[in-house]
Amino acid sequence: MHGAVGTFIWSICYFLVVLGLSAYGVHRYSIIYFYFKNRHRKPSLNDRFKELPVVTVQLPIYNEIYVVERLLKAVSEIDYPKDKLEIQVLDDSSDETATVTDREVSRLRELGFDAVVLRRPNRIGFKAGALDYGFRRAKGEIFFILDADFVPPSNILRESIDYLTDPNVGMIQTRWGHINRSYSWLTRAQAILLDGHLVLEQTARSRTGRFFNFNGTAGLWRKSCIEEAGGWQHDTLTEDLDLSYRAQLKGWKFIFLADIVTPAELPMDMDGFKSQQHRWTKGSIQTCKKVLPRLWASKLPLAIKVEGTAHLTSNFAYLLLAFLCVLLHPTSGHGSSAPGGWVRMVVIDLPIFVATSVSTTIFYLCAQRELYPKDWKKEIWFFPFVLSLSIGLSINNARAVLEAVFNQRSEFCRTPKYGVVRSEQNWRLSQYSAMRTMIPLIEMIFAIYFTYFVFHAFQNQEFLSLPFLVLFQVGFTYVAVGSIWSRMTRWPTGGRAVSVA
Repeated sequence: MHGAVGTFIWSICYFLVVLGLSAYGVHRYSIIYFYFKNRHRKPSLNDRFKELPVVTVQLPIYNEIYVVERLLKAVSEIDYPKDKLEIQVLDDSSDETATVTDREVSRLRELGFDAVVLRRPNRIGFKAGALDYGFRRAKGEIFFILDADFVPPSNILRESIDYLTDPNVGMIQTRWGHINRSYSWLTRAQAILLDGHLVLEQTARSRTGRFFNFNGTAGLWRKSCIEEAGGWQHDTLTEDLDLSYRAQLKGWKFIFLADIVTPAELPMDMDGFKSQQHRWTKGSIQTCKKVLPRLWASKLPLAIKVEGTAHLTSNFAYLLLAFLCVLLHPTSGHGSSAPGGWVRMVVIDLPIFVATSVSTTIFYLCAQRELYPKDWKKEIWFFPFVLSLSIGLSINNARAVLEAVFNQRSEFCRTPKYGVVRSEQNWRLSQYSAMRTMIPLIEMIFAIYFTYFVFHAFQNQEFLSLPFLVLFQVGFTYVAVGSIWSRMTRWPTGGRAVSVA
């Protein structure tokens, strides 16, 4: 009797988890549909500035000794009148980065740039606090924001600024490129995951009038838009997403320029990548709690509310995926040899597989096809690894979701950046490291568990389940070993976990 009750409870939990995952999978299909339906509806430029507006370039940095010189050199090469350009270096650094910054800013002044270093008495609010500090002292009508690891093309302002001749446009986002895409399997997989978001999601949302977000960097903001939306606030870890929704709720229009690419550096080690993912995931759920009630209280069309809800809650999928890992076990009767196994597989498991794993694969493959129409097929063999990496991140990101849900406070953890030219040397010698936790131990336990699960499925001839289980096994193994390896191979130079703006 107790066994039957336990099986019933397990079945209900399993059904609810896979139903939630399937819903997010169906949402991915809807993004693909909206993208292809509107991919040729590029933003139209109706006018050009007769007199260019003053632009303040904001560069929030903290302990970026390996990339700050490259950043300032790239900014100095932007094609825009010097008398219309203000460069603000928002420097919260506590190391020798400050010396390099002062030297490079002095060089810019000698070249005739209006460049200034702003240092706060404290680091309240981290990046959002730094941006707000600079905002209150800026001369520009337009703000161009760049993180330290970005290298803007020289024509970026010339190609984008005129879209702001429309007084209803409050923000313009350019697409990220990837400087070190081919550095490793990890950076290659990250590039694919980001391309899906930047190519399909941002394009589909922006061209159908749905809400989309500033990605925190490589974008332009109108000063009055920021002011009307309530300014930069630091009660979430994703101040960019938060401000984006508040501004659009005020009626401001956003534009995504997919054809303008701003290259950036991807995290090179597993700990850095996981730290970045944790921050993005936790911040998105914090923002969801903050702005979702306002979204539904607004008079916006139902389609925008539904899409906004899917967008803001999307990272709950990691929590569902973590639950799925716990619910799956060798005796759960998923094999075709189990009683009713074939019926269950065709009626339940196959549709779920199509809604989840297949939708993810199609989603990211479509993005690669759009970006690399001649070479995209070469990426097909790599996609099982991309799926595995996403699965392997589920414990790390599920923890972030739970921290946000239960209001556990945490600082803004930096993503270490090393520069590209000497990236390998800088990475190993770096005094910077990502925030470290005991999560790799849990991931290793799941890796061992799914290794046993794979062996059990093979032993019981449940061959249709094997590819699915191997994805979990490889994902958790790679993520856990990657974290451990990055810690073991970093040379002992006083590395420390740091939190940054």
